[in-house]
Amino acid sequence: MDKTIGFIGAGKMATAIIKGLLRSGLFDDKHIIASEPNKDYAHKVEKELGIKIVHNNREAAAEADILLLAVKPFVVKEVLTEIEDKIDDSKLIITIAAGISSSRVEEILEKEARVVKVMPNTPALLGEGMSAVCKGEHATQEDFECVKEIFSKVGKVVEADEKDIDAITGVSGSGPAFYYYIIDQIAKAGEKLGLDYKTALKLSAQTALGSARMILESGVDPEQLIVNVTTPGGTTAEGNKVLNESNISDILFETVNKTAQKSHLMSKQL
Repeated sequence: MDKTIGFIGAGKMATAIIKGLLRSGLFDDKHIIASEPNKDYAHKVEKELGIKIVHNNREAAAEADILLLAVKPFVVKEVLTEIEDKIDDSKLIITIAAGISSSRVEEILEKEARVVKVMPNTPALLGEGMSAVCKGEHATQEDFECVKEIFSKVGKVVEADEKDIDAITGVSGSGPAFYYYIIDQIAKAGEKLGLDYKTALKLSAQTALGSARMILESGVDPEQLIVNVTTPGGTTAEGNKVLNESNISDILFETVNKTAQKSHLMSKQL
């Protein structure tokens, strides 16, 4: 892209996105700038990625055509207030902060800004992220396509409506933590049955990875995939029986539901 993208914040998610952009060639290092107040960390990122790092948010905002807010939710208002005079209708703003909607960004800036809301997740660090992209009221379709292209460089992308962002947070934004828990618990079950934990964890994690790819790449729905791997009266059928007779589906629903409720509460507080 013949544009400059600026990152307000150069933490793990920001650097994951930057690496994806550089790796794909969508942006070169001369068209990426990031602001980072910690000078030692900034020097480390600058040396690793070869991009321009500044210590002033206003400088990054002034140079950028696309501005990605990669800071904690509770400082977004402070940051936007700081750079407000550097933002006009020529700039596209991307917010990835939890609880910060496109309308909230517009409200803080007190202008009809071009904003796209994105809910990414941490597997973006490995290029296996899942990002939901929501078009703000004043963003153009070209803006929307641009943001989808950016986040496709660190994983998969789905289009979404901001009214669904709390549910999306529960399913994919916070979802990695829930899958880590399940993978770990299956590995610990193997350990209790005599396996070495590291071996059990590798077995569990790779099985989860392969199963996820089967869903994404085969086009077969999960219920049919369960049937395909289950022999009546066999080992898998015995395990399925335990799952079906437990309240695990209720527990998983409540896990996602509580997460979505917290997301909604945070958005109200912010």
